[in-house]
Amino acid sequence: MSQHSLEALLQKTGAVKLLRNSKIGAHVYPGVQSEYTNWRDEQRAWQQTCVLFNQSYHMTDMYVDGPDALKLLSDLGVNSFKNFGPNKAKQFIPCSPEGYVIGDVILFGLEGNRFNLVGRPSVHNWVQYNCETGGYDAKCVRDERLAAQKGPVVRQAYRFQVQGPNAMKLMEKVLQGPVPDVKFFNMATVKIAGKTVNALRHGMVGQPGFELFGPWDEGETIKAAIVEAGEEFGLRLVGGRAYSSNTLESGWIPSPLPAIYTSPKLKAYREWLPDTCWEAIASLGGSFYSDNIEDYYLTPYDLGYGPSVKFDHEFVGREALEKIAKNPKRTKVTLELNSQDVKDAMGTMFDRGERAKFFEFPSAVYATWPYDKVTKNGKTVGISTWIGYSSNERKMLTLAILDNEYAQMGNDVTLVWGERPGTGSKPNVESHVQVDIRATVCPVPYTEVVRQVYRSNANKHEVVAPA
Repeated sequence: MSQHSLEALLQKTGAVKLLRNSKIGAHVYPGVQSEYTNWRDEQRAWQQTCVLFNQSYHMTDMYVDGPDALKLLSDLGVNSFKNFGPNKAKQFIPCSPEGYVIGDVILFGLEGNRFNLVGRPSVHNWVQYNCETGGYDAKCVRDERLAAQKGPVVRQAYRFQVQGPNAMKLMEKVLQGPVPDVKFFNMATVKIAGKTVNALRHGMVGQPGFELFGPWDEGETIKAAIVEAGEEFGLRLVGGRAYSSNTLESGWIPSPLPAIYTSPKLKAYREWLPDTCWEAIASLGGSFYSDNIEDYYLTPYDLGYGPSVKFDHEFVGREALEKIAKNPKRTKVTLELNSQDVKDAMGTMFDRGERAKFFEFPSAVYATWPYDKVTKNGKTVGISTWIGYSSNERKMLTLAILDNEYAQMGNDVTLVWGERPGTGSKPNVESHVQVDIRATVCPVPYTEVVRQVYRSNANKHEVVAPA
């Protein structure tokens, strides 16, 4: 075992202590302005007019090529791969042998035996490891996110999303003709400003739209054409500050901790991972605390991915998930925080006494993997994973996972807000005391229009993908 592997680091430090004391904060969204106008209007535009999300910088891309590329992905993903291939995309969800989620990304089927994984790097690492050690006739080529690069920006592709009620009108104008009639999460090739662009039929926060991508050096030309065409439709560029908060309305949980730290079957993988990998340097925070890292692991059913799990093929974790599927223990919900309690907590910033942890706006997230405790009558009944404010709903919301008996709509629970004392040091979190915030269990997605669109897509047996 290398002295510079994740496994060696874990043997020395332990997973919980390592991650709780990481100095890295929340996932960053570099390469774009924090705000192009103001984050409130940028939020409102994705529900009222249309927006341009520039996703060209913050996600890891990895291209998987070769005769065995599809087999590699099928062997690792819980999703079905029937009829999957070029011009299609899906949410790709790999699990540990014990049935816990390693991560989720968007998988694009490109030409031939070529695929692209886009998202946070825990999935890319797992796929690359299996590709290199599993005897597959395939290769992986990585295109690292900006935060992992040094020097000038070097990326293979730009990636934009055009979303909102006016998105289709904007697309008609920029395409100078009809919008391609493609099904949700299918792709077509279009022309914008004389350039060939790949267009994925997509939807975020319940609104129609497209994800557009192509060669990096053509990105500015495409962006300029979209911005010019969008002026009459109320297009707003969305900055990094508002971007991460769209998940509160769509219901996708961005940060499941990768369940790779303890499984004996994954020891060789941890020895393959360097001690500088994302899984080693990312941070764990929030009021939920356990000395056992496995208490932070999540199943696909916890995250609402149950309908995506298909036992029509062999994959890592299948046997464990077949047992878990018979009796899932928890349910994903939205928690609507009591506005007065939030105001009271924020009011401590103006008192002379001890203060509560600050609610950053719009996303009150301070760690790569935020885990806050949810209680009922003092008993822990679940976890909250993402907290923030929606200007569209005028509410502070959280995405949470609760024990089934407490997940009924309208139930009252309590969010414990603030780090547990003595469980880690974070330079981005001030000295504070924990406070209780009353919360009401609500549907996920929280926004009605999102639920209607996602329900429609589910009825068509189409995958609902994350932002």
